[in-house]
Amino acid sequence: MTHLPVLIADLGLILAAGGITTIIFKKIKQPLVLGYIIAGLLVGPHFKFIPTVSDNANITIWAEIGVIFLLFSLGLEFSFKKLVKVGGSSSITALVEIIGMCLIGYFAGKLMGWKTMDSIFLGAVLSVSSTTIIIRAFDELGVKHKKFANLVFGVLIVEDLAAILIMVLLTTVAVSQQFEGAEMIVSILKLSFFLILWFLGGIFIIPSFLKLTKKLMNDETLLVVSLALCLVMVILAVKVGFSPALGAFIMGSILAETPQAEKIEHLTKSVKDLFGAVFFVSVGMLIDPKILLAYWQPILIITGITIVGKLITTGSGALLSGQPLKTSVQTGLSLTQIGEFSFIIATLGLTLKATSDFLYPITVAVSAITTFTTPYLIKYSENFYNLLSKILPQKWLDAISRYSSSTEGITTLSDWKVLLRSYIINTITHSVIIIAVVVLASRYLHPFIIKNITNGTNGVIITVIIAFLIMSPFLWALSIRRIEKTAYSHLWLNKKYTRGPLIAMEVFRIALGVFFVGFLMYEFFDTWIAAGIALGLTIAVMVIFSRKLQSFYERMENRFFYNLNAREAAKKQPEILPWDTHLLELTVAPESKLVGKTLVDLAVREKYGINIAMIERGKIMIPTPKRDERLYPNDKVLVIGTDDQLASVKHLFEGDHMEIDEDETFPKQDMSLQKIVINSKSPVFGQTIRDSGIREKTQGLVVGIERDGQRILNPDSNLVFKNDDIVWIVGNNKRIPELLK
Repeated sequence: MTHLPVLIADLGLILAAGGITTIIFKKIKQPLVLGYIIAGLLVGPHFKFIPTVSDNANITIWAEIGVIFLLFSLGLEFSFKKLVKVGGSSSITALVEIIGMCLIGYFAGKLMGWKTMDSIFLGAVLSVSSTTIIIRAFDELGVKHKKFANLVFGVLIVEDLAAILIMVLLTTVAVSQQFEGAEMIVSILKLSFFLILWFLGGIFIIPSFLKLTKKLMNDETLLVVSLALCLVMVILAVKVGFSPALGAFIMGSILAETPQAEKIEHLTKSVKDLFGAVFFVSVGMLIDPKILLAYWQPILIITGITIVGKLITTGSGALLSGQPLKTSVQTGLSLTQIGEFSFIIATLGLTLKATSDFLYPITVAVSAITTFTTPYLIKYSENFYNLLSKILPQKWLDAISRYSSSTEGITTLSDWKVLLRSYIINTITHSVIIIAVVVLASRYLHPFIIKNITNGTNGVIITVIIAFLIMSPFLWALSIRRIEKTAYSHLWLNKKYTRGPLIAMEVFRIALGVFFVGFLMYEFFDTWIAAGIALGLTIAVMVIFSRKLQSFYERMENRFFYNLNAREAAKKQPEILPWDTHLLELTVAPESKLVGKTLVDLAVREKYGINIAMIERGKIMIPTPKRDERLYPNDKVLVIGTDDQLASVKHLFEGDHMEIDEDETFPKQDMSLQKIVINSKSPVFGQTIRDSGIREKTQGLVVGIERDGQRILNPDSNLVFKNDDIVWIVGNNKRIPELLK
């Protein structure tokens, strides 16, 4: 009789249970994650009425693979470029929420009499919301077009990266069983070092490799290569002391910057779904119903803390970042749940034997409850805001409105800020690369040369020469390259106040380059005489071959930025604050009734209260289109209006993705929403909107005016500009500031 391996039987049981429960949950319109967890509970060791899994050790391995591919998938959706473009509002909101919930969770655990490590992990579990649950709820409720949705998505991006950092720090704390300030700092610096190194190396190498092999790759090959890259990064992460999940997340983030990102995400989705299902089923297998019954009170308490705490911390963070009260409340109620990252953090506590057995099932129970409550909290968030606006004192509401209004506007960076930011980035990135070259040369290159080529002094000299040649372009960029020439020139002309600091900065750069060369020599030479000779030769080489180093470095830099910008990131649209008005891009469906009609015939401004700011037709950009402009199939239309106005007109536009068409000139990124303050010296002071020539001068459209505390949305073209008018214009951001002259 043929013997069936236990692993196959257990996997079949898991998938069968998961398939049945998820079909049921799909039917009753509940999250599939909960279906998987219940399936795990049914086939786990604590439920004896149906066949159970025989070998939990094998399932644990499958679950670890599930975590790897789940984090790889999250990385593909993450993208470092999105993090850079996420904006200050999302970053501030996320940081306030994460820090606030960590503290609330910790003190809640201590008040319930839990151990310190249980309390620390509870705070970490509560600090991260569920991307999966929120996206599903937004789809079902149809609120993706609303202003607060962009803020929520930005917060989730920041949370993803923060969760990775939290996992690294928790591992350090769990191993030492105490807070060691020095160890924590070392862990953060080590993580930062490898994140920068992996990002720079990954962006430079991987997109070029995928482009070079594009013609050789069909779907099958691309899938295999993508998973191979993921697992290679997992191995590298483990080698340097990090978790496999971190390596998978980093590789997903690197691949997210490539033009093939969407295709890779599509190809790996089935793999992620399969192993992700095994992971969530394994989550359910670890739940003991007896523990849930014994800890029902902490479960209810922590659920309440999660909902109320996230509303307060997220809402406060959004208010602090300058968002209106309505957006802050809606954002806070959207993030009132925990999900997949919370499971991973709780699993980490169990794996490291740092937490008690009850924390894991409590985490799952709280996640299940908050998953059910999230759609209702999002749905009734506007009603809650209306209630809150009636309860709060009017002076508070006015203060919030003034604060949110003051945070938006035309902002410029001083020359010092531009220069310092560039110097800091330049110093950090090139220092990381140089240190990595020295370490690799010492640990890997030198042993290889000794073993395979020559040993003794000759081996050392060959190693140093190779390492120095690799370092040279980066040493040149670190110490000699001129950065931000325009800003530097402006500051240099101010002889009295800025030349001293500028000279000091240049001396520091050169000294840092000399230090790194000395660091290389110190790794291989015992005497300072040899190091001094090498240092003199280094300075001579850097001066003599400066132009060749510059040319070589610029080619590398151009390749890096070409790879980085190969895939256009989603553009975050600006918004009018504190009004509930923002920009939204809609696509004209081929079957839409809008097709072929002129804007004057459509009268969308009169009927729906919205403005059409720009039409994108293939590569043609039509800013502030005229009345006789027609809409055609697959036109992308940039409209501005309130949440309700956009919701009422959205169904008229919805359709398929546009096709690439022929050329035109106006760059889309130059179309933005800005405000100016009119004074008596402004060129448009005392003129009507029509006579001011704003449309012709700025390719812009006046969409709002704030005058004496009152706001006029879509003002009449005969309205006259007065002193201290705050005017909101959507148009060419390069021309709008000219109105201030």
